Amino acid sequence: MDNTPIFADDTIVFGLLMLALGFVFLTESIKTGFWPKFYKIVPGLFMAYMLPAILTTTGLISPEWTTVSETGAITEHSTSLYYVASRYLLPAALVLMTLSIDLKAIFNLGWKALVMFFTGTIGIIIGGPIAILLIATFSPETVGGIGPDAVWRGLSTLAGSWIGGGANQTAMLEIYGYNQAKYGQMVFVDIVVANIWMAIILIGIGKRNRINKWFKADTTSIEELKEKMSTFSEKVKRNPSLTDIMIICAIAFGTVSIAHLCANYLAPLFESIVSGIESPTTRNIFTFLGSKFFWMISISTFIAILLSNTKAKNYEGAGASKFGSVFIYILVATIGMKMDLALIFDNVGLIAIGVVWMSIHAFLLIFVAKLIKAPYFFLAVGSQANVGGAASAPIVASAFHPSLATVGVLLAVFGYAVGTIAAIGSTILMELAAAG
Repeated sequence: MDNTPIFADDTIVFGLLMLALGFVFLTESIKTGFWPKFYKIVPGLFMAYMLPAILTTTGLISPEWTTVSETGAITEHSTSLYYVASRYLLPAALVLMTLSIDLKAIFNLGWKALVMFFTGTIGIIIGGPIAILLIATFSPETVGGIGPDAVWRGLSTLAGSWIGGGANQTAMLEIYGYNQAKYGQMVFVDIVVANIWMAIILIGIGKRNRINKWFKADTTSIEELKEKMSTFSEKVKRNPSLTDIMIICAIAFGTVSIAHLCANYLAPLFESIVSGIESPTTRNIFTFLGSKFFWMISISTFIAILLSNTKAKNYEGAGASKFGSVFIYILVATIGMKMDLALIFDNVGLIAIGVVWMSIHAFLLIFVAKLIKAPYFFLAVGSQANVGGAASAPIVASAFHPSLATVGVLLAVFGYAVGTIAAIGSTILMELAAAG
């Protein structure tokens, strides 16, 4: 079926996304009338995510589409905007936001950040089997299937994605041999449920003071870090010259190029090493080491941390983190355009499993945050480091303050490391739940 969007050219679509972002920032800057009341409820970052989703839902733009020629030949198309934003702009943003980082202050945020991250992991591990048990009472066929068509096998790929990332998801597909003809449905559930949850987290950021008060959270360490970074930024603040801007771009994209160069060598190297491991389970646990995205993000952040100990950190005064924030918002818009709200109703059963699963993850996070009096920041970033990985954890972290983006990256790296082994544990439980 030909489902070409009205605007399929990436140059036009990018312009529409930038117009959407411009609209958000323009209306958010208005201090009187309707808009201040609106943005008091709905954060600007959420709108930057949702407006592109609306453009996709209405058929104006699309992340993927097919065309049918006069001879009946079907051709698949896709936008390159998310790839460019995630592979070029995201690492550049991480570099610019990490330039002025105080790593010691980051580690002083304490143990609650790790507790909330691993709570999110446990929520994913137990959420899948509990969701299967609950949905099975209403619709047994939704969680049924035998052999390669068994739904629990497909759900294993969600566990891999929601604890680690794309490499872990692929590893789970290989380990449990789910029917690849049906794999697209699981990818769809992954995108829909994870994006809905991210939208809820973004809304929560706008209400974080009220949430922290309910948690009785001690936000001292976070506020001290934000204050320290703001003080440093004011100290080195200057009107950026063209030279400043060009050097900022050189630092950002020069680092990205080095990261890509290293990733192009390291990913195949580790992929060959990992493929030589005899044990299939052990081999797939380390699949993430063969991911170019993993190495690219990790190396970009590592170089930026090294630069933060040099005079390069002073470019924060010329607006380095602001340029990083621009790149982050472009990434948010491209993530938003992957969400077609109308398609949610096409896979209601699987979506229901995903929603129940993510709800268990959320309730466990809320329970533990309330128990240990953790700030909402740790809940939001700990969750996204699992569910969204390195692509979205920095987005959520930087929404609190640009200097906190690195926290999201560091936790996301934990997710890559534990993703496959934790997903295997979740899948074993899901298989038992489906058999019961």
